Amino acid sequence: MTRGGRDKTDQATERRCIVTAEVQPKAGLVRFILGPEGQIVPDLAEKLPGRGIWVTADRALIEKAAAKGLFSRAARGPAPAPAGLADLVEEALARKVIELLSLARKAGDAVAGFEKVKGWLADGKAKVLLQASDGSERGKGKLWTPPGGRWFGCLTASEMGLAFGRDHVIHSALAPGGLTEKLIRDASRLAGLRGNDGSLVAGKELSSE
Repeated sequence: MTRGGRDKTDQATERRCIVTAEVQPKAGLVRFILGPEGQIVPDLAEKLPGRGIWVTADRALIEKAAAKGLFSRAARGPAPAPAGLADLVEEALARKVIELLSLARKAGDAVAGFEKVKGWLADGKAKVLLQASDGSERGKGKLWTPPGGRWFGCLTASEMGLAFGRDHVIHSALAPGGLTEKLIRDASRLAGLRGNDGSLVAGKELSSE
């Protein structure tokens, strides 16, 4: 399992983290490039031109890369990182996950609320169970990870609420599909930045303590 919360077998395309020197699937890393102003820029969509510099989606490793000059070493020249780089990556990833969750809702591929989520889980319609990091552990423990699916707890209740047009949401479920696969990728990375491993074994019930 990578620090970003993905199984190494999930993606064939691999890159080397400049901090750990570990080769792993791109899904567990964040791509950076040297921007036009000569400063390191995160490229979460992996589409910006330039040589990619990869770091495992882990706050401590991104901070180490910035503090120890590892970006410059990888770029073979000056490559300063902006202040608070890990915070910038975390905020951008959170926005992406919220946007993907909102798009999935509009497409009819995501529901919110305990009873609706429980129904989807019971009917085998859910691929992902997403629960608020600040929700009640007792309440969250009454639901379960979809067999063969994923669980994430990397968004707050208010962040999840943004995706559903509500003040807050504790439980959400997503059906299989392209948007869900994209959300899994970015939620895995966000979990690494926020210290929620997001990688519970499929089918394992959450703690009800």
